[in-house]
Amino acid sequence: MIDLYTWTTPNGRKVSIMLEELQLPYRVHPVNIGQGDQFKPEYLKINPNGKIPSIVDPEGPDGKPIALMESGAILIYLAGKTGKLLPAAVRDRYVALQWLMFQMGGVGPIFGQVHHFLRAAKEQVPYAIERYTRETRRLYGVLEERLKGRDYLAGGYSVADIATYPWVARYEWHRTDLNDFPHVKRWFDAISARPAVQRGMNVPPVAR
Repeated sequence: MIDLYTWTTPNGRKVSIMLEELQLPYRVHPVNIGQGDQFKPEYLKINPNGKIPSIVDPEGPDGKPIALMESGAILIYLAGKTGKLLPAAVRDRYVALQWLMFQMGGVGPIFGQVHHFLRAAKEQVPYAIERYTRETRRLYGVLEERLKGRDYLAGGYSVADIATYPWVARYEWHRTDLNDFPHVKRWFDAISARPAVQRGMNVPPVAR
């Protein structure tokens, strides 16, 4: 059974969705980042960066336990472990990894910044709000263009969609109207209807 160390954030929910989609047995260890659990010595042994999520798989690729941090790396690992949700064809695989990296390097960091400056900053910083709001909208435009004529970001449903969905699910936090991006909304609604996604979005089952 895989041990999942997580909290109710988009990055955390990527991995719980992935585990649910793959139907892999896992045990949840809530790491309350609001209370600083991520900096406890016992957790830093698993994730020296003091972030969530992390996993420990007792049956790693060499038969020995493996601890992994970084949500994108975890998704790739789980896809490799099961042979699912990452295309087998080399070209298609790289396209999916490209859009996974787009989320890791663009969507996640930028949406996270706009969330911070709109919701958590102790004072209003107009320049930062304008900068990150504008970039968030640009990234939605990239997703919109990509999803024209496509059901998913990279061929079939894959790690790229699983990584991106939980960030788009907080569209209200970054004051985005999905009706402005109809192809993104269609994609979002389709993924929202997946039972595994619904289960994964409720891990750990506490108030969002």
